[in-house]
Amino acid sequence: MEIQILTLDTIDDAAYLFDQYRQFYGKTSDLIGAKDFLISRLKQKQSHLLLAYIDTIPVGFAQLYPTFSSVAMKQAFILNDLFVSKEARKQGVAQALMEECYRYCKTNDARYITLETAHDNLSAQSLYKKMGMENEQTMLHFTKYW
Repeated sequence: MEIQILTLDTIDDAAYLFDQYRQFYGKTSDLIGAKDFLISRLKQKQSHLLLAYIDTIPVGFAQLYPTFSSVAMKQAFILNDLFVSKEARKQGVAQALMEECYRYCKTNDARYITLETAHDNLSAQSLYKKMGMENEQTMLHFTKYW
């Protein structure tokens, strides 16, 4: 397995996986929109996207978005997207992507990495716990959607 940082040369691989990811969450396929979205994030340096390959085939990605901890006066990251294609699951791809995210955060002296997942996504929760993440019990998160 090889993990690469997204570049314009690998944008088509990422867009394909990103489109699959969105479909997993019930969205209609929009490969052009997925590509445009990722190109915009890349050009504006608004995210850090990692691609996983097995034998040159793109099989997964993780996307980190920067944020900040005012109290710690440090950068932090939201692991907003983590996806592994069906045919590559149970092969350590998600764990390898998370390990690379951890390395990136530590290298950038981040205060923390955080993520959210659905209550019923037990396999993801199991991985996150295995990777040393904890379910935050002291804070409540509130969201308003439009």
